[in-house]
Amino acid sequence: PVFAGMNGSAIENFSCVIYNISLMNCTWQAGRNAPGDTQYFLYWKNQINGDAMECKHYIKDESGRNTGCRFQNVRIELEKAYFLVEGSSNHSLIQFYD
Repeated sequence: PVFAGMNGSAIENFSCVIYNISLMNCTWQAGRNAPGDTQYFLYWKNQINGDAMECKHYIKDESGRNTGCRFQNVRIELEKAYFLVEGSSNHSLIQFYD
């Protein structure tokens, strides 16, 4: 598929870890070609048709860019979850990651 946005602007090295049954930490790195003002936003849902929930507790790097999220009271149903990270910048369109 072809995604709108500058090549290399989507996040990289996305990973989520669940611990203590209901806590989940997700982390990522900014895209290597993303402009310096790019900010990323994480959404997730249990089912492809379900309601998406945005992260409420972002992990930020030293420049204030979102590079992760801490979720509480997580319940993964059916052993599948769907994640989407969108980006925004004043300088260019940012590719999404899903």
